[in-house]
Amino acid sequence: MSMSKDEIFTNVQMVLVEALGADEDEITENASLTADLGAESIDFLDIVFRLEKAFSTDDAPFKISQGELFPENLMENDDWVSDGKFTESGLAMLKDRMPHIDFTEFSANPELGKVADLITVSSLVTFVSNKLERAAA
Repeated sequence: MSMSKDEIFTNVQMVLVEALGADEDEITENASLTADLGAESIDFLDIVFRLEKAFSTDDAPFKISQGELFPENLMENDDWVSDGKFTESGLAMLKDRMPHIDFTEFSANPELGKVADLITVSSLVTFVSNKLERAAA
């Protein structure tokens, strides 16, 4: 399925309207799912389900593996976390597991509590776009 970034954004926007009860005008590219749109951990499961439904076709199911979009158990490895922050190896792991996220500003002060704020509407669009491109290849 070939879709433009604008088409993907529109579909992601509708998913977030349904999953979070947010208004369309609140769902901008830079809006953080948690900080701006009020998403909680339980909402992430609903968002994954709705993204799969929104981007699946009869001949090409769109499946998101557990932990693929929102990695789990990030804070449980002592090599990745120290004193409430991600270590160098923790940042490297985040960048590897979440290539759809921009870690530029976060890298300067990688506090555990702020990692969820990095998941933006734009990062969801990038995730979906990359996944659709890989599926088409």
